[in-house]
Amino acid sequence: MDGISEQQAAARETATPADAPQRGRSRRPFLILALVLLVLVGAGVIYWLHARNFATTDDAQVDGPIHRIAARISGQVESVPVHQNEHVEKGQVLVVLDSGTERVAVDRALAKRAQAEADVGTRRADVAQAAANAEVAQANLLKARQDAARYRRVDPQAITRTNLDAANAALQAAQAKVGAAQQQVTGAKAGLVAVQAALRAADVGVENAKLQIGYTIIRAPAAGFIAERTVRTGNVVSPGNGLMALVGDRYWVTANYKETELGRIRPGQHVRVYLDAVPGIGFHGVVTSIQRGTGSVFSLLPAENATGNYVKIVQRVPVRISFDDKRLAHYAIAPGMSAEPYIRIRAK
Repeated sequence: MDGISEQQAAARETATPADAPQRGRSRRPFLILALVLLVLVGAGVIYWLHARNFATTDDAQVDGPIHRIAARISGQVESVPVHQNEHVEKGQVLVVLDSGTERVAVDRALAKRAQAEADVGTRRADVAQAAANAEVAQANLLKARQDAARYRRVDPQAITRTNLDAANAALQAAQAKVGAAQQQVTGAKAGLVAVQAALRAADVGVENAKLQIGYTIIRAPAAGFIAERTVRTGNVVSPGNGLMALVGDRYWVTANYKETELGRIRPGQHVRVYLDAVPGIGFHGVVTSIQRGTGSVFSLLPAENATGNYVKIVQRVPVRISFDDKRLAHYAIAPGMSAEPYIRIRAK
């Protein structure tokens, strides 16, 4: 028995060094699997916490006001004092058109107004003269009435028939003159009204001519950067011709979220916006509004679901996010850039 025990002990001592690596290798797959499961569980927890607190999408882009600069009158370009990609301020001159024709139009309108003013003065004098003539005629009529009345009160034996007829004739003539004088006053007043209307029209003509000459100088409607500058000195432009674009300084993000996520999004929520153009930096923003309508509703050809081949598709709704970060001014941000917003749907 002692001999067998000694043999078994010797065998165990002999097998131990060779079996140890085998046992280690047998445990390694289980350790790797456990580690992978631990990583997956951790990633799942992180994703769950992130999805629970943030709403994100990569279907988003930077937007901003783009002003299309166009001519309002025809003319030849005299100068273009701005260059491509240059920053301009509101009211800064962008294009100057030749104003020779418009200046002549202003002078013509001023001359027409001066003539209208002179006509008004003449017509007022005519009205005054007609009124004076009417007063004289009225005075003559009063005298003629008094004479006729006096002749009627005198004894018929004391005057001749001729004198009485002459008094009656003078009365009728005075009455006719009063009527003519009143018509003259009415006509003079009508003429004054006409020339006053002509004066107002002349004033409008002057204002329009000055407005046209103002259109020869095209100014920036807002502060921003010049883009798509196609106009050159010497070009002849027509009303509506595009000359350049002006990209405004204010930017925002339009993020298209799934309709299933809108229940958690509200105006006023804080947002962290990441831009592909500025990797690694998150800009602060705020949800300002949610469009009342999906993107497909406002497309050129809206979807028609009243057919037998209906397939339900999750729609996306534009959400507007305004930047609230002064650091944005240090980077070349432009409309059309890709963005990835993270809306915090739960407060910290």
